[in-house]
Amino acid sequence: MQKDVIGASEPSQGTSPLLAPHEPRPYRIENADGRSPVLFTCDHASWAVPESLDSLGLQASDLQRHIGWDRGAAEATVRLARRFDAPAIMTRYSRLVIDCNRTPRSAGSIAETSDGTTIPGNQGLSQSEAARREDALFKPYHAAISELLQEIREGGTIPIYIAMHTFTPRMNGFKRPWHFGVLWDRDTTLAHKLIAELRRNPGIVVGDNQPYSAQGKFDFSRMHHASTGGLPYALVEIREDLLASPRRITYFSNMLGDALERALEAAGCEWQGL
Repeated sequence: MQKDVIGASEPSQGTSPLLAPHEPRPYRIENADGRSPVLFTCDHASWAVPESLDSLGLQASDLQRHIGWDRGAAEATVRLARRFDAPAIMTRYSRLVIDCNRTPRSAGSIAETSDGTTIPGNQGLSQSEAARREDALFKPYHAAISELLQEIREGGTIPIYIAMHTFTPRMNGFKRPWHFGVLWDRDTTLAHKLIAELRRNPGIVVGDNQPYSAQGKFDFSRMHHASTGGLPYALVEIREDLLASPRRITYFSNMLGDALERALEAAGCEWQGL
């Protein structure tokens, strides 16, 4: 089941709403009635931009690059949510409007440039415009994550937080060799077991805190919802070319699902719904 929630905060007095009444709300929840304590999140699920921002001055071809979203991540997230009978929450707007995985007002929250591309609609934003985007998109998304985690707790189990992302095969001229990356900070219990299980697949290269390191504390969502709450977690990165077709999405989602099942069991996590 998919759940659409009208969750945008009211705009501050004297400001116009970011989203028009006919536009999709800030996030969607897939399999909202899932019985598993696993929660899948996808912070960069869409390249859409609210109509009021006029595509941020970019062409659709730029928004559809990795700078605008995590290609294939939403589809993989939905497949895993169905497999694990777990809820999944996904953003509906581009990370270039406001990145829901960055601390608000930080340098990466509303990027003025990304991988060499200037974002015209993000140049010299006022504090009030940054706050308008935060109120309309960032805050409702994270409030909904908190609510979903609380619902799992009220069911008598410890939530398990799995953050889903994809990464571009080439960055700054470097061809990235990894098929998957698993990121962690202080708690390595689930992440290291997932790395080991993924590496059981012949020919699959798995990054240990690669292509990014969660120890740099750049990822707001995992840190805010999982690490600070002491929840078992893993942040999963999949190279986006592995999810370039429905067949590939199915194949690599199944590979990840198999590894995650074994890792959860090895970590002693109770993940099967009642």
